[in-house]
Amino acid sequence: MSPHNPMNDPIVVYLRAMAGARIARMRAPEEHDRGASAIEWAIITAILALLAITIGAVITKKVTEKANTINTG
Repeated sequence: MSPHNPMNDPIVVYLRAMAGARIARMRAPEEHDRGASAIEWAIITAILALLAITIGAVITKKVTEKANTINTG
């Protein structure tokens, strides 16, 4: 490590190489991955929506059943 040029420090060289590789990956066209990723997100969203609707229906049913057992007079 040279005290006159900190850019030659092994840690700095490593970090610059890692940053350069990450930037190169971000700039590379990955059209096939983006399409698959969009489909995966759509499937995950659909599953979560169905789960939320199912949980909501179960809660509504339980609350309605309990409400119907209340003696109002």
